[in-house]
Amino acid sequence: MRFCVAGALLMLLAGLAAAPSWAEESKGFVDIGCMYPMTGRGALYGRDSIAALEMAVDEVNAAGGAAGYQFRIFRADSQSKPAFAVSIARRFITERKVHFLCGVVSSSVGLAVSEVAREHKKIFIGTDHASSRLTIENAHPYYFRVSNNVYQAMAAGALWLAEAQKKRGWKTIAFIGPDYEYGRGAWADLRSKLDEAGVQYEVIGDLWPKLYEPDFALYIAELKRLKPDVIVNAHWGGDFVAFVRQAKSLGLFDMPSIFANFDSGGNYEVMSVLEDDMPLGLVLSARHHNNWPDTERNRRFVDSFHQRTGHYPSYAAEGAYAGILAIKQAVAMVGNPDDTEALIVALEGMELELPEDPDGFRSHIDPATHQIVQMQAIGTVVRDDRFPPAKTMLGNFEVYDADRLLPSQEEIVRRRGEVGRSSSLQSPPVR
Repeated sequence: MRFCVAGALLMLLAGLAAAPSWAEESKGFVDIGCMYPMTGRGALYGRDSIAALEMAVDEVNAAGGAAGYQFRIFRADSQSKPAFAVSIARRFITERKVHFLCGVVSSSVGLAVSEVAREHKKIFIGTDHASSRLTIENAHPYYFRVSNNVYQAMAAGALWLAEAQKKRGWKTIAFIGPDYEYGRGAWADLRSKLDEAGVQYEVIGDLWPKLYEPDFALYIAELKRLKPDVIVNAHWGGDFVAFVRQAKSLGLFDMPSIFANFDSGGNYEVMSVLEDDMPLGLVLSARHHNNWPDTERNRRFVDSFHQRTGHYPSYAAEGAYAGILAIKQAVAMVGNPDDTEALIVALEGMELELPEDPDGFRSHIDPATHQIVQMQAIGTVVRDDRFPPAKTMLGNFEVYDADRLLPSQEEIVRRRGEVGRSSSLQSPPVR
């Protein structure tokens, strides 16, 4: 088994050891080592991320680069395996001599690669994975995330549920999500924000299928037996598609329960795969929407991606695109991609104009967590065929202010204290 993994890694990064003059060849470039799944269920997000990275790099280089440097990316298939991605990250750093790491899709992989970044004092730009642990308990100076995390999604979801309780008087809630870091974290974050909002509720079930579970029939039967007023689902990608199809055929959506997925259920790729099988009225959100906000910037991003690839972007594409823009801005501010300490200072508090920003708002990076701060829109599934092959999109959006979705300083201190971490990121001083 060790031989197979090592052999695959050598194939993915072929030619690294045969480049003794790499430092000379890298002069004048900002080099970025990117890891995304290109095989398995996560491959769609990996392919869209790479396409968006390349689109952003082309735009940056066509505009002259940053501080006289051109951008280039090196990519490898993470295979959604933490140990494998760690090996890739280390080789990117020690052999490619990259200035930045970027990626990944899985939160478990993100946590593992983040520790490599800490060990080697190399900036890691997280563009997709969503566990709040990366920016709270496991935060460190070298990790930044440029897409909404699950805490922000659950904070918006808690606000939505608080309003729904006033209107509909719901009392009981059940949760179903994948049994790993992302799902467990989502449930903990949602309960924390519901309690903080003063919502009174009873948990009557929490169900934990394994990641990539092919058959949800027993879990759906249990939800039907429980009859909760609210069902919150935290599956994503192919797992959410499989769940929705099975739940529809087994009559789960015939119940009067509110069904919600506040982080990734509203992803475009879900709508495009399900087409007419997507039930109307589900309460969903995503980290990027092709039809919200209806701004020139977002329309340009969506149209450019579609022209480049022949399909509309998943949420992962916008996160990867944002990652390149953040690196460009940091290098332009510092003037030197090798000055990691100054780049960290430039990234902390940085403001960015991104496709998912409504007019009058700019995304910005929170210095206390290195998490990007963005608005969150929650909608319901409606008929909308403007983005084929999808037959539905989200509409009737409720939009939540970005600053309301951050953990309080008390929450940060408590959670970091529970794992023995300082409440401060303790960024290195600028030389």
